[in-house]
Order: sequence, then C-alpha cells, then structure tokens
Amino acid sequence: MIVLDTHIWVWWAHGDTHLPDHYRRYLEVHETQGLGVSAISCWEVAKLVEYSRLTLPCPVATWLEQALVYPGIRWLELTPRIIVESTQLPGTFHRDPADQLIVATARVYNCPLVTVDTKILAYPHVETQP
Repeated sequence: MIVLDTHIWVWWAHGDTHLPDHYRRYLEVHETQGLGVSAISCWEVAKLVEYSRLTLPCPVATWLEQALVYPGIRWLELTPRIIVESTQLPGTFHRDPADQLIVATARVYNCPLVTVDTKILAYPHVETQP
C-alpha cells in the first residue's frame, strides 16, 4: 500500500492535470496494492470546501462517499498509535497537524507517502514516492 497526501487524492479522483504524469503512472501501477487515504484527509477536503479553497462537483459528503470507493482507495482510520506518533515525529517537522497525522499514518503503516508538499518531501523520516 501507499499513502496519498490529501491533494494527491483529490487530483487522482478528479483526473486533475495538477497531478504530474509520473505520479499518475506510479498510482496506476500501485492501485491494486492499495492507495491509503487518512481519515484526516476527509476533514481537510471538507475544510477546503468550507473555506472556498476547493470546489467539488457535488456536496462534500457525496464527494467523500464517492471518492472513498474510487478504485484502489483504502480509508485509513486515525488510531491511537497514529495520533501518538504524530506528536512524536523524530527530528524537526512543521506544525501543521493534518500533515503530521498523514506523515504518522505513512510511518505507522510503513508505507511510502505520495505528495508534492515540499515540507513533507524535505522531511527525512518518512519515505516519499515517486
């Protein structure tokens, strides 16, 4: 399984051109192994819609239901282990709690994380792909 950062999940579900071609190919190859989406990504999508930073083609609740059954998508709960891990990330990581939880999810599941977020890409304590 691989873990998707929120923006990657949204771009993947929409076939958005913001998703670089090499990322799209990587997701296509790994789709059968599972594309993990953290529960916090659902909250992030809802907040982006609330703040008018993301426009969806349908109500956010409907979009989430549809996007969570998109081929290969696997919903990942926020477990106590993930929550604690997010507060004890090694080294220095930035203070965005959603990013901390997504990074912790990838670490707990021992899976690579797909993102274009430069702060996450620069963090040496999580495997990122591609």
